[in-house]
Amino acid sequence: MFAVLKTGGKQYKVQSGDVLRVEKIAADAGETVQFNDILMVGDQIGTPTVDGAAVQAQVIDQIKGDKVIHFVKRRRKHGSKRTKGHRQQLTLLRVTDILAAGGDKTGVKAAVGAGSVSAAAVTAAAPQKAAPQKAEAEAAPAVDGDDLKKLSGVGPAMEKKFHEAGITRFAQIAAWTPEQVAAMDTRLGTKGKIVNEGWVEQAKTLAKG
Repeated sequence: MFAVLKTGGKQYKVQSGDVLRVEKIAADAGETVQFNDILMVGDQIGTPTVDGAAVQAQVIDQIKGDKVIHFVKRRRKHGSKRTKGHRQQLTLLRVTDILAAGGDKTGVKAAVGAGSVSAAAVTAAAPQKAAPQKAEAEAAPAVDGDDLKKLSGVGPAMEKKFHEAGITRFAQIAAWTPEQVAAMDTRLGTKGKIVNEGWVEQAKTLAKG
């Protein structure tokens, strides 16, 4: 029985006992890996894959392909030339078994490219990534003070700057002296907005209300 598997963007028609070279798989020599992206098993064709089919193979060695020379020349007045060699990293495998069904229940390590992240790894990492964000949100203390967004031209971002500067109430702004206004204008980066918008006078009115 033969099968057609897909790995590294290429398709391979294999039979039990075949030795093939594929793009590097994250596995050590002697390990058994399983290819689950199967396009065909015998005369059974899947769309896009054959359900439950799999191909198992033993890793013989991690090798490098033949050297490929790249020559680049730029056609300009002061052009440049560059020659670069490259050897593709490959995995040498021996096909040991072709499964027409039940491949999803074998528990054999999935053949994953060395530069890829398996679906299981992504699933396992997702909750760990989300947890710190949740903890950070829970740890953020609620600010006990006035709604400073009632001042004209003050939105959530500016209100946050006020809170970071320790300003949470209209009474604090209403009590600013001209010197304090100048200092806060520099600290908050408001570029004259405190005076232009009349925040001190607005704060006095809102503090009474």
